[in-house]
Amino acid sequence: MRWLAGVVVLIAMTALAPVPTARAVLAQRVSSADAYLATRPGTVGYVVRDRLTGQAYRNTAAATPIWTASTIKLAMVVDLLSRERAGQLTLTPADRQLMSTMVRTSDNAAADTLWDRYGGADHTAFNRNFPAYGLTGVRPQPGFGDVYPYWGFQKATADDFDRLINFTLTRLPAADAAAIVAELQRVGTNQHWGVWGAGASMAPGNKNGWSQEEGGWVVNSVGFAGPGQRYTLAVMNSLGGHGGFDDGVETTTTLAKILLAP
Repeated sequence: MRWLAGVVVLIAMTALAPVPTARAVLAQRVSSADAYLATRPGTVGYVVRDRLTGQAYRNTAAATPIWTASTIKLAMVVDLLSRERAGQLTLTPADRQLMSTMVRTSDNAAADTLWDRYGGADHTAFNRNFPAYGLTGVRPQPGFGDVYPYWGFQKATADDFDRLINFTLTRLPAADAAAIVAELQRVGTNQHWGVWGAGASMAPGNKNGWSQEEGGWVVNSVGFAGPGQRYTLAVMNSLGGHGGFDDGVETTTTLAKILLAP
């Protein structure tokens, strides 16, 4: 009887144990993430957002301008679709294939073609529009090549890309948002890191950017995870000469696992 009574008490105590709220869980994950980043090389700015609860967290480096590398290609797609909706241009099937290639495999030649074709005679059309999609801090960098501004030489912040991915999910027409979500969920294996670290069960999608820039490697990732793209995460990682591509991949991927993996 004592043993049975003990079982009853144990069950009762278990049933009464408090269940952590979604807000508490994310707060704990953020604490673990910041502790992890303190051990990693370079500067890492990030913004994580729970679109269901409205909870968001940005770390102290989220406003630090960092080379965008290929993450800016997501903004190019958003701009092209928005301009077409506004009747400012008509995208051909070939254009749409270039957009898909630019996102899925991060193809630079595809980005160059679209930048030249739709950037205007002075190449400023994309940059004029980027702030409307949340990239209010994006800045083209002069002195790096024959074309200015150029998609490949820009700086922006994790705050910028947090606004961009949430604009994409909430402000674009539903059909355009769904198309971009599908593309980001089908990126090639060369982008299966960063936000992808949330894990397959979270149906992640991301656009990553990586390059060796003035000042060292940058390894960035912006995307979403969870049912209905519940969570968004923007990570900008400037190694500052203190690490390479593999270090950045490990940092961004582990950060996503800590923050988003089930």
